[in-house]
Amino acid sequence: MKKLLVMCMAMMAMGFAACSEDIESKQIENAVKALVSQYPEATLQDVYKSFYQERFGPGHMIPNVENARNYLMSEMEQAAENSGAYYEPTGSEGRYVRIYLNAVSDGKISAEQLLDAFVESANHVAPRTDKWAEQWSKIVNVIEEKQLPVAANDELKELLKTCSEQDEAVHHSESYEKAYRPHYRIVEHNIFEKQLKGHLEK
Repeated sequence: MKKLLVMCMAMMAMGFAACSEDIESKQIENAVKALVSQYPEATLQDVYKSFYQERFGPGHMIPNVENARNYLMSEMEQAAENSGAYYEPTGSEGRYVRIYLNAVSDGKISAEQLLDAFVESANHVAPRTDKWAEQWSKIVNVIEEKQLPVAANDELKELLKTCSEQDEAVHHSESYEKAYRPHYRIVEHNIFEKQLKGHLEK
């Protein structure tokens, strides 16, 4: 009886794990589909960037806020008009949000509000125990298994694989930069909800 109970519990655990894996794969699939639908010029490099940002957030800590402020104001002057949404989630889990600079130029939020949220997000990145290379491999597998329309060649795939093994960030692809001229800051989801979302949806 005891052995039967143990076997049943083991089978249930395997079932939950498989279910969790299916949910994660579906979330990845939906996120990639949404990205390439919104940005047809996106390549595998841009998919990598989105999921990388979700995992690592804005990047390293920002000890010099004044430098971050000056860079933001400089980029505001260069930012092209953007008629799209003011924000969008990164990756498939929604841990971080891209806030586009037209939200500032349109008067929805101030540069200081965005800077404060960005700096707070950068200085409170939650650590993860799983390896980025393993997660990226899973994302690529979903893209290939579902035959998602993401532009990539073997050279790019190998380059991104190497980057993932070294936890390295990448820029947007040239085609993405040329088509969309993206200018944004990354903000942690809870900080976004508390400090910015209400202003952006008025």
